[in-house]
Amino acid sequence: MTMARDESVRLSGDVILDVKNISLAFGGVKALTDISFNVREHEVRAIIGPNGAGKSSMLNCINGVYAPQQGSITFRGQTFGHMNSRQVAEMGVARTFQNLALFKGMNVIDNIMSGRNLKMKCNLFQQALRIGAAAREEEAHREFVEHIIDFLEIQAFRKTPVGRLPYGLQKRVDLGRALAMEPQVLLLDEPMAGMNVEEKQDMCRFVLDVNEEFGTTIVLIEHDMGVVMDISDRVVVLDYGKKIGDGTPDEVRNNEDVISAYLGTSH
Repeated sequence: MTMARDESVRLSGDVILDVKNISLAFGGVKALTDISFNVREHEVRAIIGPNGAGKSSMLNCINGVYAPQQGSITFRGQTFGHMNSRQVAEMGVARTFQNLALFKGMNVIDNIMSGRNLKMKCNLFQQALRIGAAAREEEAHREFVEHIIDFLEIQAFRKTPVGRLPYGLQKRVDLGRALAMEPQVLLLDEPMAGMNVEEKQDMCRFVLDVNEEFGTTIVLIEHDMGVVMDISDRVVVLDYGKKIGDGTPDEVRNNEDVISAYLGTSH
């Protein structure tokens, strides 16, 4: 169903993101307990686990939405106990969300343009007037956005309000907005959720192309095990906020703790 990656071109580099001993609790509820794993440059790193395992909480810690009570996150050699979301974005980490947060009344171009905000140097007043330097800057950014639209094959919907698009295309626009930030690391929270088979195939292709053509490191949460095993370089498995597996797809597939968690026999 999905598209397996070409192993002959897979070259993962040094560790770009290192998560160490992260613990997160909301009152007396432990969402994450002593989680550690790393992400290597240019790889596709999957985070999987049953519902309620703590996957989205982990991404929220990485991109600054949540502040963990314990542990640290190292990005390109800089270690942080906690980073705020803007700081994370400025450092080169972009995020898509499980529940779409697009501007439904705005068209595709303007939604993707919103991802260029951090790259714009002119102030809001200059941007509103669109004259002089602001006009030239916007023209350059729109040209970049047009390249993303071509890459994602959504040229026919450039001026269509996002709210009128089918769900699968809205997911593609969400990916485009994240790509507009030119991220070094792209966090994808269930990018295939709710899609039919054809839409999943398309999204898998785009994820692999982003990884291989742009060299973007990808951290991916996904429930479809066919997708995970086909496109991931390494997989970390969470269950009830604890890490129960970490390794290549084949290693994880044969891990008894992982098998038990997915079969529902571990609790």
